Amino acid sequence: MTFPRHFAALAILSFASVAVAQQATQPQLAITSANRTLTVTADDTISVEPEVAILHVGFETQPGDAKQVYADGARTSNAIIDALKQAGVQQSDIRSESQFLNRDYTVEKARKFRLSQRWTVRATPERAAEVLDTAVTAGANTSGEIEWTVKDEKALEQQALGLAADRAKENASVLAKSMGVKLGALIYVSNQLSSPYPRPMPMAMAAKAAGAPAPPLAIEPQKVTRAANVYAVYAIE
Repeated sequence: MTFPRHFAALAILSFASVAVAQQATQPQLAITSANRTLTVTADDTISVEPEVAILHVGFETQPGDAKQVYADGARTSNAIIDALKQAGVQQSDIRSESQFLNRDYTVEKARKFRLSQRWTVRATPERAAEVLDTAVTAGANTSGEIEWTVKDEKALEQQALGLAADRAKENASVLAKSMGVKLGALIYVSNQLSSPYPRPMPMAMAAKAAGAPAPPLAIEPQKVTRAANVYAVYAIE
């Protein structure tokens, strides 16, 4: 028995649609009358006020002779750290991130170098603007990026996962009731966690101007967000 060509194409398309409907990362479940299942996917997100601000502060020298650049950089480096400590930042909250003495190829026909150094500085969100201002005033001319976080990131992730799991169970119950079937045992479940990263703040360039010092930047802390996705398969009766 033969089928018209468009019927054959329709059958292939229908099979492909069923295959695509199942996520590639999830187990392939046979859809038969003997395997009565209900599948749900749920997402949820939790956002809280930050408890910790991680500031990225650093500086870069003007191009010059390697020895002179290193000497100038050393003075700037120590001035920044001393200023941070005098502002009440604990030494344990200051960590070196990078330091480089590199050839500067932007200066044509001259053998010039630049020294750059960066640190991460932990502070409370309330002091973020003050600490950043202290570093920039002391010479940190490539500073400004701030990461907002909490003290217990794992607990926040677990809260997001719990919310997504509750939503998945609720969706499964509603779907089963709407379809006139009874929800059975959980057969399979998987999850994914993600941390939506906010756009980094632009780097602040220090500028020594005459007159009274400028006030610190007006920095508003960004909320810390964690998102979770739950994929669950239930038996139906």
